[in-house]
Amino acid sequence: MRSIGVKLLVVCGLAVSMTVPSLFVGGLIQERTQRAAEVVRQISGYSGGQQVFLGPSLLVPQKPPGSSTRCPYVVFPAAASAVLRTTTEERRRSVFKVPIFVADLRFEATFDLTGTPSALAQGAELDWDHAEMVVGVSNVRGALEDATLSANGTVMPLGPAQTLPDVTFGGGEAGKLKLALLGTRINTLAAARGEILVNCSLRFSGAQRVAVLPYGKRTRVSVQGDWPDPGFDGGFLPARRTIAKNGYAAEWLIPFIARGVRAEGPLDSITGLEGTELGTSFVEVADPYQAVNRCLKYALLFVGLIFLCYFFLEVVTGKRIHPAQYVLVGVAQIIFYLLLLSLAERIGFDGAFWLAGAATVALLSVNARWVFDSSLQGLRAMATFTALYLVIFLLLRTEDNALLIGAITSFVAVAATMYVTRKVDWYSSSSTPHAGQRRIIS
Repeated sequence: MRSIGVKLLVVCGLAVSMTVPSLFVGGLIQERTQRAAEVVRQISGYSGGQQVFLGPSLLVPQKPPGSSTRCPYVVFPAAASAVLRTTTEERRRSVFKVPIFVADLRFEATFDLTGTPSALAQGAELDWDHAEMVVGVSNVRGALEDATLSANGTVMPLGPAQTLPDVTFGGGEAGKLKLALLGTRINTLAAARGEILVNCSLRFSGAQRVAVLPYGKRTRVSVQGDWPDPGFDGGFLPARRTIAKNGYAAEWLIPFIARGVRAEGPLDSITGLEGTELGTSFVEVADPYQAVNRCLKYALLFVGLIFLCYFFLEVVTGKRIHPAQYVLVGVAQIIFYLLLLSLAERIGFDGAFWLAGAATVALLSVNARWVFDSSLQGLRAMATFTALYLVIFLLLRTEDNALLIGAITSFVAVAATMYVTRKVDWYSSSSTPHAGQRRIIS
């Protein structure tokens, strides 16, 4: 017969060893996360993916002195505004879902061509007879209608730009932004070198995120939609925003000096807009995989406290429990995480936690009733395990205070262990107090 002190060390060792199977659960979570990401990519690809738009900009072919190469000279509007309206729905494949949107955009831009080009190289010439008004979109496959552009009241269809078919941000590396340019010739208006008022309407589908580049010297962008949990990102945060259960609204006001790109110049004037997107992401707040993964990080604390509760009951009742029974309790905890993961994919994390937690608490409580052959100990175990699961849920829901709650819980658990076992003879082969000690009252 080993001493109760050795038994406590064995229980602690078993608690640590149960973190090994939890690693396999972590691998399963990672696999499901990758599968969800793959489904998101597939569905997003069919609908247009994350969309980024560039409003009306003027491209004028230029011929540098001493060179036969004709490269575009970019002129941004002096004042620009964009109004974006989105309607969203969730597309599902199996248990995975992806937010899909339809975006209706209306661009307005005012160009002032009365002055002399300020960034033109000395001796270079501009071919105003081949000037082209362009707009940019990251994925033209998301187009739901043909695009049109109105310049000084004249309506013209948009097609693939002739001056420059596309522009890539960041040197074309994988994952960098690439915009396809849609354009129309406005040679007569451009050659007049006056003021041009441009309106452009687009209707595109996409997934997860939509963004507009600040394409004017002064840019105003207004976004409105029905998604209840948007995230605003990119180079600037909105000046005003409103978020409600039935939708959102946001507005950006970007002055010229904040944009950090000159009003006109060579092609790098467009690529200089990299990282300045005014973006809106359609966020899935309840990510089941992230929540379950956070819960799994506390597996050692979770299993250790459950084992400690059983050890308390062993000390109180004086009945010895075989290590194999502790292992079964630990296996039940690992199965709790599997239940949590499989249910969270279907009903969300909160409902899955309470359902899986209730089933596990019931199993552990009935097991305590069987092991200690006492209904009273079974009820005590149920009350203790229910409180423990409540603490764990609170720890997961208060992310900012998770460390504090976890530290306090661990401290209280150690203090309770010290108090309950204060009269235990650790050298005894039984947890029953030795002669001269009163029995421990639980």
